[in-house]
Amino acid sequence: MRRGIPTITTTMTDVSATRAAMRLQSWLSPSFPVGAYSYSHGVEAAIEAGLVTDAETLRGWIEGLVRFGSGASDAILLSEAWRHASAADAEALGALSEFATALIPTAELRLEALSQGTAFVKTVSAAWGDIKQIALPPGPPLPVAYGAVTAAAGIPLELAGPLYVQAFVHNIVSAAVRAVPLGQTDGQRVIAALEACVDEAWRASEECGIGDIGTSALMAEWSSMQHEAMDGRLFRS
Repeated sequence: MRRGIPTITTTMTDVSATRAAMRLQSWLSPSFPVGAYSYSHGVEAAIEAGLVTDAETLRGWIEGLVRFGSGASDAILLSEAWRHASAADAEALGALSEFATALIPTAELRLEALSQGTAFVKTVSAAWGDIKQIALPPGPPLPVAYGAVTAAAGIPLELAGPLYVQAFVHNIVSAAVRAVPLGQTDGQRVIAALEACVDEAWRASEECGIGDIGTSALMAEWSSMQHEAMDGRLFRS
């Protein structure tokens, strides 16, 4: 057993489709206390630089992330975490968490992923006592934490996965609505326009494994680095 990862016996539970949907709606809600509203995933700096200025440029920015950037990587990581948790393989989950953390390209994105992952596990553990999570190392990135917890809760990957990617889109749109500023209706138009992208990206990720992870959304990473030096920021990333 990897040092620092406690051994916990996990019992997989089966839940009805209705209860699974209810739990995911709670866990992926903007009001779920992981601090998602505090992060923009670098889009605030992209707005400051004039790269995202309206609904259309926002749609293109997010589509790039979902197809070629962190959104695509997160989909693969959560799938791997779900499979390891389903197999009650704490050793593999620990290694995956370390690997996922090493992939994060900037300090602020690391803060975003690890802080939310830690808060996610803590909150689910406190409020849903019937779920016995498999052991996770301290500070797991959010996609790893989410994949492991949804597996332990008996929620099918084909339901949990695409809804996570959709929530990723929602969070960035929410940040842009506040920072562009962008109207609420335009924000919803962007979300609607990206439905097919989310579906296609998730389906593509189902054929992938860890060896397929790679990103080409370089401007998103550049924006995150620029955000670290911004004054008067609304968001932590």
